[in-house]
Amino acid sequence: MIFMGRRFRTPERELMALLSGKTCVITGGAGSLGLAAARLFVQEGARVMLIDYREPELRQAEASLACADVAGVVADITKSDGVRAAIDATVRRFGAIDVLFSNAGNFGTVSPIGDYPEDVFDAVYFVHVKGAFLMSKLAVPHMNDGGSIIITSSVAATRGDPGVYAYISAKHAQVGLMRCLAKELAGRRIRVNTIHPGPIENSFQRKVEDDLSQIIGRDATEFFNSQIPLGRHATAEEVARSVVYLASDQSSFTTGAMLMIDGGMSA
Repeated sequence: MIFMGRRFRTPERELMALLSGKTCVITGGAGSLGLAAARLFVQEGARVMLIDYREPELRQAEASLACADVAGVVADITKSDGVRAAIDATVRRFGAIDVLFSNAGNFGTVSPIGDYPEDVFDAVYFVHVKGAFLMSKLAVPHMNDGGSIIITSSVAATRGDPGVYAYISAKHAQVGLMRCLAKELAGRRIRVNTIHPGPIENSFQRKVEDDLSQIIGRDATEFFNSQIPLGRHATAEEVARSVVYLASDQSSFTTGAMLMIDGGMSA
């Protein structure tokens, strides 16, 4: 299902746009980071297809952008049929793809290994790893040479923490996927990179921290901030600015890279 709104770019803005005329696909498009990236993409002249499995949230995200160069399609990125339909809808609406921002994610739970639910592990791994794999597999044949694939990993891909088995394993695996893609697609000048945010001020992180606070017996938000040299969570827009860099030709010689956006947390 595709939804369209009205245009809000100005001719003056298009003259300086970093993504002018580019077709960009964003999974997890109804979430805070996906929406923040979409907003900046459109401001930089892009046409954007938002993909999310939550139709009410997707409609709300599309309406908030209110732009003719934005559309939305409901899809489960862990299912090849859904991904294929979403890619086909993008190409019909906007033409060949220039940027794939593989951003969908879920957290799972925190639990000792003996108690960790198998179905939760599968659900997290499928979204982060199989989802990014399927999006790349089915989008690449429809991508222009010289394009960009950006996968949202996490600072969690640089560490291990007790009990966070699904999320941390999946985030590490995304880096391996990125590196394979970067090598294979270099001949077409398609750049492939991962971003690694630390904690972001959004509902996803608040849920994680609410659950973690009960486990560690202290305020998890304060705990994370104490681990970040810059002393605070990022905003979604701060992270999205780095996504714009990787999506644009400003990153023309950047591929196979892990871009840390974590306030120094991994230093």
